[in-house]
Amino acid sequence: SMQCVPGLVLALSSLLGALALLQLSLYLRVPSRYGKHEERLCRPRGRLPARCAWFLQELPSFLVPALLLALRSPPRLEPLGCRLLCCLFCWHYFYRSFIYPFFTRGRPFPLQLLFFGTLFCIYNGFLQGYYLIYCAEYPNDWCTDIRFTSGLLLFLLGMGINIHSDLLLRQLRKPGEVIYKIPQGGLFTYVSGANYFGEIVEWFGFAIATWSLPAFTFAFFTLCCIGPRAYHHHRYYLKTFTDYPKSRKALIPFVF
Repeated sequence: SMQCVPGLVLALSSLLGALALLQLSLYLRVPSRYGKHEERLCRPRGRLPARCAWFLQELPSFLVPALLLALRSPPRLEPLGCRLLCCLFCWHYFYRSFIYPFFTRGRPFPLQLLFFGTLFCIYNGFLQGYYLIYCAEYPNDWCTDIRFTSGLLLFLLGMGINIHSDLLLRQLRKPGEVIYKIPQGGLFTYVSGANYFGEIVEWFGFAIATWSLPAFTFAFFTLCCIGPRAYHHHRYYLKTFTDYPKSRKALIPFVF
């Protein structure tokens, strides 16, 4: 049976933090080349339809923790706080794997980015699942701790913003359309990257509720990965649309 190795959790979390800084250094000035930032003259040869790509990429983050739980003998069902935290992580990726892909209207996805995205989801799914299922120790009353309750509220708020923003983005396009339009409504009234803002809030909420190094480094990675993308989206909108609202910020309402 698999055992908890604290040194492994520390090593994997540290590597995730280093990957976050690498992401930030690579994409702060130049956006990753897909979607609206894809250069027409430099399109990668291999690509998959967006629905298939998102399903394949996000699925390991749901399956790996589920597999780790199935492999644990006896199954870990207590305490309630630990069970809920594991469910939150899997709940997000259930949505990302089985619901979001079948409604998205995005452009075909480059295979190279799909490969690296899938590797990351396997890696992070293992780290978060391994820590929660084999290593985490919470008191029986963790569900009433201020860290859990405040983190849970932030997680739910962030997920709600993220899902609502995805819905607004889908409604911009008719079936078969690939053109880009100005997002309207919801938090898009204030920020260009409302969907990204929601996901960042979500994972920082998860980190507070979990109060663990793996979750905080994942939240930091999320910020470093999609924060710059929100910034580049903002610049793209300002450059492309002369009527783009000048009051909007890139990522954080009223600040940035």
